[in-house]
Amino acid sequence: MTTADTASNRVEHLLGQLSTAEKVGQLVQYFHMEPSQTEQAEAALARGGAGSLLFITDPAEINRLQRLSIEGSPHGIPVLFGFDVIHGLRTIFPVPIGLAASWDPELVERSQAVAAREARAVGIHWTFAPMVDIARDPRWGRMVEGAGEDPYLGAMMAAAQVRGFQGGRRGVVGDGTGTVNGTGRIADGHLIAGPKHFVGYGAALGGRDYDEADLSDQELRNVYLPPFRAAIEAGAGNIMCAYMDLNGVPATGNRRLLTDILRDELGFDGWVVSDANSVRDLATHHFAADLADAGERALTAGVDMEMAIHDPAFDQLVAAVGAGRISTERLDASVRRVLSAKEAMGLFDDPYVDEDAARTILTDPAHRVAAREAAEAAAVLLRNEGDLLPLRAESLRKVAVIGPMADSRRDTLGPWVFGYDLDETVSVLDGLRARLGGPARVTFAPGVPLDQRVFPSLFEPMGEGSAGSPPDFDADAEFERALRVAEDADVAVVVLGERQDMIGENASRSTLELPGDQLGLLEAVVETGTPTVLVLFSGRPLDLRWAAKNVPAILEVWYPGSQGGAAVANLLLGDATPAGKLPFTWPRTVGQVPMPYSHTRSHDPDQQDRRYWDEQSTPLYPFGHGLSYARFSYADLRVESGTTSIEGASSDGTTLDGATLDRTLTVSVDVTNTSARDGVEVVQLYLHQRYGASSRPVRLLKGFRRVPIAAGATQTVAFTIGPEERRYWSSGTGDWTLDATTFDVWVGGDSTATLHAEFTVGAEPGPR
Repeated sequence: MTTADTASNRVEHLLGQLSTAEKVGQLVQYFHMEPSQTEQAEAALARGGAGSLLFITDPAEINRLQRLSIEGSPHGIPVLFGFDVIHGLRTIFPVPIGLAASWDPELVERSQAVAAREARAVGIHWTFAPMVDIARDPRWGRMVEGAGEDPYLGAMMAAAQVRGFQGGRRGVVGDGTGTVNGTGRIADGHLIAGPKHFVGYGAALGGRDYDEADLSDQELRNVYLPPFRAAIEAGAGNIMCAYMDLNGVPATGNRRLLTDILRDELGFDGWVVSDANSVRDLATHHFAADLADAGERALTAGVDMEMAIHDPAFDQLVAAVGAGRISTERLDASVRRVLSAKEAMGLFDDPYVDEDAARTILTDPAHRVAAREAAEAAAVLLRNEGDLLPLRAESLRKVAVIGPMADSRRDTLGPWVFGYDLDETVSVLDGLRARLGGPARVTFAPGVPLDQRVFPSLFEPMGEGSAGSPPDFDADAEFERALRVAEDADVAVVVLGERQDMIGENASRSTLELPGDQLGLLEAVVETGTPTVLVLFSGRPLDLRWAAKNVPAILEVWYPGSQGGAAVANLLLGDATPAGKLPFTWPRTVGQVPMPYSHTRSHDPDQQDRRYWDEQSTPLYPFGHGLSYARFSYADLRVESGTTSIEGASSDGTTLDGATLDRTLTVSVDVTNTSARDGVEVVQLYLHQRYGASSRPVRLLKGFRRVPIAAGATQTVAFTIGPEERRYWSSGTGDWTLDATTFDVWVGGDSTATLHAEFTVGAEPGPR
């Protein structure tokens, strides 16, 4: 008998022993944060009535609660511990939008593998990540958790994160019978990934968190589903559903989403968890009549586990089963999935944490190296006029570091982190002082206070606050002191952006302007005549129209994590070369959003870039933009064959047996590093379909490679274009479609690439 068979037998045996109440208990996940939540959660554990707990990271406490669960259950069933491991646990990596800016799936996989190792070491079994929502409205604060606006890039990043968390395909939770791709277990040092939020959450109206979304089938399937499909194909064991209404039906109670699409179409066979309180909120939506109706609707739609802050709606399921409104078979299906996940984590055989090993793993210095390398890879050089960067350390005597976040370790880490250590976090000021050492004097001045939020941060009580101003902060005096420091320096490094608690969940903004008087400070520093570098902390595009004209160098570093300051110092001083690319279109002003690069041509394409009378209709920086200290040129774009034919017809009308739309072409390009400096270029391929069942976007990313190229060297970079790259959902056919048509191909360093070729699939259209 295989390990998988043994696991399946144990799960089925348990199912046969559990009462209805015990089964329902396995489908409830309790918060364990505030005293009232803790009391309710521990009472449930003690009677064997909880399937999972969340927000505990202390190994000793996890062991205590696990013992309470096992001893409280007549069947000795352990509990799953879940946590928001979004971009690190103790070692913090760049925020996910920053990791996506690396355009390096292997680096992202390695980064999340470190996060998984630390999380598993303290006893966490399951992360509510990756967030794979497409975000095209930067007013929405949660875009910081995702991979930006593009479904292809988003899919690559989703799959990489799942592999990192779960340990590759070995980590697949399987078919609900305890099978994990034949191995029976999640790999040691890994945990279950939970992609979220299914689906369309990032399309909230006005970028307002939790607001409704309305998506056509073609947009849902072409834009919002691909990252989920990729995560599922990579083996994700869990999916979290979304809060909001989608097309008039709350996602948590939407059977079409959770059963017809997620399970039947995408083939997901793990378990589905609600978002926090979103089952109860079916009544808040005025969708369910009451708490009992909410629980029944959610389970019937396809939710397997309720994440409950208090008073779970699923508690009402015992009565629903007794009354015949929920079948035992439907209840058992969900319980089987949850028990299979526990079996996959090895909890029935080894439920406790090695507390000594946890301390060793959390302090592994290799994790800090990985965090620094990720922060270096994530940074995007937006502007570098006159090659101000990299700075020449040997010529620097006085360096001014200015800005309210330059010495804020908490803001360096970014949002959605809870188990961090500020003492080992490196701010930008720390990094520059350590890198420059004795030869240069580094002087710091915050310059301006950073405005407090109008509303308190959702989870800030769990951690320390961001950079703030002490009560005796004299704004006028500090502003003047910052200018004196700048005037006396060889270079001014101005660190600005949004506080970490100004972005994330429940942190939408109606403007993209730099908060407070940061722009005024930047303008005044530039006015001193000292060469100025802007280092930007953000998880979304900000209004940089003035800076893009007047500041010679701009480096977007996102929220770079535990080793962020060391990475920034290396980038500014040339020890590392920027190679990141934007994972979203950077608008000029909030009035342009949303403005994805992949729009359709419209009826008057010549006017598409002149639609506003008071502002250009082009972005400030295009999707995929990012400069380097090296220089790259592209040449000799070639396609393997100019024409590939649909079955039964060719361009001259003859029959070509076996020549089908399944044929794959190869596109190659020569990329030369024309500089005297080694560098890395992210080579990007875009397609446009000229005609077919639907009008298609002007360009769509369909391939990319992050390629190191030595100074003066040329690399040939090849891409394959097959049916998957040409396939799309058409509202004209109501199905997935492959057209016989002509495609334009562009390859270059961003979405405005000009090097062009074309190929034809099938016959040219005849007379209409």
